[in-house]
Amino acid sequence: MRAVYVLILTLVVGGCSGMGKEMDVTRDWPVKRLYEAAKDSLQSGDYETAVDYYEKLQSRFPFGAYAQQGQMELVYAYYKYDEPASAVAAADRFVKLYPRHPNVDDVLYIKGLTRFNQGKGLMEKLIPRDESQRDPGAALQAFNDFTELVEKYPESKYTKDARQRMIYLRNILARHEVHVADYYMRRGAYVAAVNRARFVVENYQRTPAVGDALAVMSMAYKVLGLNDLSADALRVLRLNYPEHPGIQDVETLQLEN
Repeated sequence: MRAVYVLILTLVVGGCSGMGKEMDVTRDWPVKRLYEAAKDSLQSGDYETAVDYYEKLQSRFPFGAYAQQGQMELVYAYYKYDEPASAVAAADRFVKLYPRHPNVDDVLYIKGLTRFNQGKGLMEKLIPRDESQRDPGAALQAFNDFTELVEKYPESKYTKDARQRMIYLRNILARHEVHVADYYMRRGAYVAAVNRARFVVENYQRTPAVGDALAVMSMAYKVLGLNDLSADALRVLRLNYPEHPGIQDVETLQLEN
């Protein structure tokens, strides 16, 4: 009788432990079926399942045409599933393994888009905020990704869009530097403010932030008693941005002195 109880207990425990495990329906699928299921999930917008299937494809069938195509599509699946770190890593891996693949430009573009949209949650989409106030790290990385795409694949179908995004990102990066310069001005760190503003003038020409940077430079130089440098910055500001409010701010400061 004791043996019967032990047998029943073993069966019950074994059954309960097995209930917690989901059966992997893809376990015996051939490579073609697994790839097609992953692609179908991707196209239908089921990105979680697509990622799962593509990852299994890479694990079980790491070589061959399906593996290569699956690696490329996995980048996009990660991007759509909002897994930016995985998307970037997968993109880098694909470019390293297949540098001469005819669709490398697709991968570079998705990599750039991933960083371009990184950190933009639902609330920011509903209530947009000034992106120049954010950490510029992702914006700079995205700019570099799009630059690589444009320089290596000038005839790509993505080049035009990449160039437009680069202009947008460049403006954001310049504006961010001006925000930092303004912060230093408020703190009384005038030399640091000059350095950040001058960086904008020297590295982000033809961006809207240049006018603000010149105003910061002229003001900071004036406070530091470097009148000739202040006058030079003010002259350039007045010449290129005659309606800029910073002109009056600097002139008012001159009158007070």
